Amino acid sequence: MGIVSTSYVGRSVERVEDAALLSGLGRYIDDLGMRPGTLHAAILRSPHAHADILGFDVQAAKALPGVAAVVTGRDLDAVTTGLVPALRAAVDARAIAVDRVRYVGEPVAIVVARDRYLAEDGCDLIEVQYRVRPAVVDPLAALAPDSEILHEGVGANCVSDRRFRYGDPEAAFAESPRSLSVTVRYPRNTGSPMETYGVVASYDPTDDSYDVLANFQGPFSIHAVVARALKVPGNRLRLRTPPDSGGSFGVKQGVAPYAVLIAATARLVGQPVKWIEDRLEHLSASVSATNRVTTLRAAFEADGRVTALDWDQIEDCGAYLRAPEPATLYRMHGNLTGAYAIRNVAVRNRVVLTNKTPTGLVRGFGGPQVYYPLERLMQRIALTLGLEPFAVIRRNLIPADAFPYRTATGALYDSGDYQRALDEAARDGGLDELKRRRDAARAEGRLYGIGLTAAVEPSVSNMGYITTVLTAQERAKAGPKNGAQSTATITLDPVGSVTVQVASVPQGQGHRTVLAQVVADVLGLPMEQVRVTADLDTAKDAWSIASGNYASRFAAAVAGVAHLAATRLRDRLARIAAAQLNLRPEDLVFAGGRIASRVNPDAGLPFARVAATSHWSPGLVPEELGAVIRETVFWTPPELTAPDAEDHINSSLCHGFIFDICGLEIDRVTGKIAIDRYVSMHDCGRILHPGMVEGQVRGGFAQALGAAVYEELAYGDDGAFLSGTFADYLLPTATEVPDLRILHVESPSPFTPLGAKGVGEGNCMSTPVCLANAVADALGLEAIDLPLTPAKLAALAAGGEERGPPSGHAAPKPAAKAGDRTLRGEGSAAVTAPPETVWAMLLDPDVLASVIPGSHGVRKLSDTRFQADVTLGVGPVKGRYKAEVILSDLDEPRAVTLTGTVTGGLGSGGGTGRLTLEPDGTGGTRIAYVYEAAVGGKVAAVGGRLLDGAARVIIGGFFTALARRAGGSAGPSSRLPAFLRRLLARLGVPA
Repeated sequence: MGIVSTSYVGRSVERVEDAALLSGLGRYIDDLGMRPGTLHAAILRSPHAHADILGFDVQAAKALPGVAAVVTGRDLDAVTTGLVPALRAAVDARAIAVDRVRYVGEPVAIVVARDRYLAEDGCDLIEVQYRVRPAVVDPLAALAPDSEILHEGVGANCVSDRRFRYGDPEAAFAESPRSLSVTVRYPRNTGSPMETYGVVASYDPTDDSYDVLANFQGPFSIHAVVARALKVPGNRLRLRTPPDSGGSFGVKQGVAPYAVLIAATARLVGQPVKWIEDRLEHLSASVSATNRVTTLRAAFEADGRVTALDWDQIEDCGAYLRAPEPATLYRMHGNLTGAYAIRNVAVRNRVVLTNKTPTGLVRGFGGPQVYYPLERLMQRIALTLGLEPFAVIRRNLIPADAFPYRTATGALYDSGDYQRALDEAARDGGLDELKRRRDAARAEGRLYGIGLTAAVEPSVSNMGYITTVLTAQERAKAGPKNGAQSTATITLDPVGSVTVQVASVPQGQGHRTVLAQVVADVLGLPMEQVRVTADLDTAKDAWSIASGNYASRFAAAVAGVAHLAATRLRDRLARIAAAQLNLRPEDLVFAGGRIASRVNPDAGLPFARVAATSHWSPGLVPEELGAVIRETVFWTPPELTAPDAEDHINSSLCHGFIFDICGLEIDRVTGKIAIDRYVSMHDCGRILHPGMVEGQVRGGFAQALGAAVYEELAYGDDGAFLSGTFADYLLPTATEVPDLRILHVESPSPFTPLGAKGVGEGNCMSTPVCLANAVADALGLEAIDLPLTPAKLAALAAGGEERGPPSGHAAPKPAAKAGDRTLRGEGSAAVTAPPETVWAMLLDPDVLASVIPGSHGVRKLSDTRFQADVTLGVGPVKGRYKAEVILSDLDEPRAVTLTGTVTGGLGSGGGTGRLTLEPDGTGGTRIAYVYEAAVGGKVAAVGGRLLDGAARVIIGGFFTALARRAGGSAGPSSRLPAFLRRLLARLGVPA
């Protein structure tokens, strides 16, 4: 009987992780135990996008029982320094504001208490004095010479302006018969993982060291940045990760500044400190993808063949340039020609700062911003020439016999047959059938469109690509940076069990399953005999600055290096077994849990016995082998070199291919998109686990659908953040995500140990523009920006004009311009008291205290000026505020203007209302009011719908209470909606 060999790689085996995750036994950061004495932190954040900090009043917070400390930026100044960016600029990017805030949500103080509830209460008691500055939100406005400057040390908001030239683009444009351009404003979005940021930190004064537990995904190049910011050597910062992380999609790289913040706070208070981010914080102040303004021009022939591209990209990185930014802009630098054989390229890259959150890694990382203009351009070329987009795309593809293919900008594409993938996708995805459906739908007057997209998906980033932002002279001075080092350690215990440790923290991708598959195959073991640990401890585990879970590097690099480590360990074990069996190592085979002769299976030994030899019988191990107990392998591919003197850069090691086909219909009235069919063809090299590859593709598609149709991190003109809840930052659910047809071709990579390439980010790059191309086809548009919201598409379907109201209904008021956060309203109430009595009440602080919602007392500063402490809640946000009311334009006793402002830890606001008092002819008074108000800070983040309703409740409640106090109640003429009157009643304020 021969040795039975079982191969796991390439099969959809049951996931090792699922037993714990599906039974609620996952170990996330908030599940792990804490050291005795651990305190909890809450962070007070700026309500302003741009302001000077004039001072703090923290005494009330410090006096709150249970509060251990209140820490400000000044307090941390002595023990921290700035977070060094990848691009040297005079930007003091600290983890907490010191003298000036530059985005809504920037930390300004930390309250540490015995529990999170008390810490939050302490934040409410802190008073911060600000002097507001003008905010800069639009990246084009940030470039203007008269724009407000965020960092005086830089002297401008543009912190980098680089031009690149490859081939001879000027000649290509001059000689080309045709050219056209597209301009795209790609919006901000984020990953929104189920688990938010978390940090638990402590400081050991005996050796000046920090221990930080954080759900940080890497890259671990940030370890050096954090250590420097904490003013300690790298070996004094122990960074640990929990066994499980509840998603990331790139954004958990952004936890690094909070690791600095919480660790330094722990040092000051002398006790461990824990902080878990809440959802409002995460949406408003964590990490988002960059927004980018791109103008892309192409020169092309009459048959649609593109001869040159001219890129002009303006990247908005927010208020600070934090490492690894501006990586989003340069990650795709080698891929600017996409899947196309275009040899002439001109590029201008500008990086600007605005009063928005600092940006970082988000799934797709630079790909969506590149492929949106490139693939919109290809569709425009086809339509301009009267050609089919499929034909134009295919005509421009890199030939199959050209691989490995060097792009004009320097990327080395490893393998592929793009024409085959295109043809199989069209055939098996039913492209011709979709065209027939489109013809039939249009014949019936329906809006049906087809979108196509071809994209190259890079994976395993070259960590030297970011240095392309520097000139060749600056790179020479700094020293070369390149490579993509990965590491894996395989350990044998005294009973022959196998443990695998990698420096890549999983966020749901199935690391433990795939690594067990790979190692079990190499060692000829059942998967159950291989245990994988993926949590990391930088003080004990093998890692490098390139370590981490990013850039779709797991299958190609991490699983690949585990394969190399297992192979090296297997070869050493074979020599031990050969010595005991009197055979040659090359004659042995590892299979079925045994190590035996390839030709005589009876001549063999159990794997466990051989694997345990170095523990139990080290004398039997050949001396030249040493102890065969552990094997650690570091691997970096030689293809990833530093940028050359002409700025060519191989940005990534592997390059998969995607071709997407979408057929969709748009409802003429509602603007809603109905996806009829979506086909996604992938070449991700060798597939290690088909089920998980499908899961990655479906997950990326769902996230991309959100980015295309639902999601945008919106800001007001004054920098106020407007998307702070899932009521305004919409995410697709299972009911919105249509079925997806996934197709594959395989061209194994010659550059990776297993032939695998990345697959986790591709649809985030291809799907948004594929949907946009289909929408543009359906509506006959030359230009369309994301998100493809129903309101936008309904207006476009109606010819750019809003439809009129149904018969019998009043026309709606004109929509406010984008960024206008003004809340407007009006109402009336009837009271039995005469106008003179009501007038006197308006000047009585005791009466005002009883009718102002949430008031804790009113102080009269003058006859027409009052101050009050109030507690107000809007949706999930509740806080304490200082309010000031000024009466002006007095026309006693007929009319008065009330101007109010409120400031507090959760935000600020102000408004003006005109109040009129008219005798009703029976001794009573009719009170009428109109108002305009606006809010900023955390309160503004709850979104317009909640704010407008809350404003009506609060202002309506004031006048209703005033009417009740004056002997009346809101009459039938009150314009409060019925549901708001019911809500007022629930709050104890009859309406």
